[in-house]
Amino acid sequence: MTLLQVQRRMTQAIFQPLTAADRLNPKTDAGFIKPNARLSSRDRLEIYSRSYWFRILDALYDDFPGLRALLGERAFQRLARAYLAACPSQSFTLRNLGSRLEEWLRRNPAHTGNRREIALDMVRLEWAHIEAFDSDSLKVLGPEDLLELGPDFRVGLQPHIRLLAVHYRVDDLRIQVNTTLRRRHRDIAKRVCESKPEQTFLAIYRRNSMVYYRRIDDRESRLLGALRDESPIGEAIHRAFENSPATISERQSMLEIWFAAWAELGWLCPPARLEEERPLQ
Repeated sequence: MTLLQVQRRMTQAIFQPLTAADRLNPKTDAGFIKPNARLSSRDRLEIYSRSYWFRILDALYDDFPGLRALLGERAFQRLARAYLAACPSQSFTLRNLGSRLEEWLRRNPAHTGNRREIALDMVRLEWAHIEAFDSDSLKVLGPEDLLELGPDFRVGLQPHIRLLAVHYRVDDLRIQVNTTLRRRHRDIAKRVCESKPEQTFLAIYRRNSMVYYRRIDDRESRLLGALRDESPIGEAIHRAFENSPATISERQSMLEIWFAAWAELGWLCPPARLEEERPLQ
């Protein structure tokens, strides 16, 4: 057997899900592993298999504390094992483990019970949190760069910013879960689940290596989305206020407040196409 063949058999064996008792699947072939004086071939392979599965389960556990609080520890553990068995890691980094969780939950609603909608909101928020934490950050445009905003002027949105529309205020739950003792998580989740659905628009962003959630107006969200698409300012504003009853004066006031806040937070950057066309120094 070549080294490549051994590596492939080892990978296939390790990726086999553990049993309910966290043991190596009895059908897993361990014959390619040499036993030693203390451990059989299966015992040696099981060490590696358990190490792998415990690590990826821990990673998913750490990445989705809000979902854990909503479903409870046992239900989350069942969900995590089923999800990772169906959607095994395909990346060199554990960061990407949860990238398919929302899609998988939509196909497997039984794992969220009667909390399906709020669970999906939470998964979207927590995945956006992960993306905001380690996505790129480009040169920041300050107030001095925004003095003359003609209708054809274009700006970009920082790559780490994520825009979400959710039905429940899962941002509150996620923040409280991070700042309270675990024994209180069930009560916090219950209060949020019992609240009436209310569409909420969020911007998830990074600043000074920390991820923050900011609630925004639906028109502000549409405008930010248009800027992210690198639409000209005039077109972006039209998209934001289309069918809005706000007067010209009210729109002007909102725009001044929004752009001032975005500049202060460092959300605006040059459009990506300009960055791509910039000559090398």
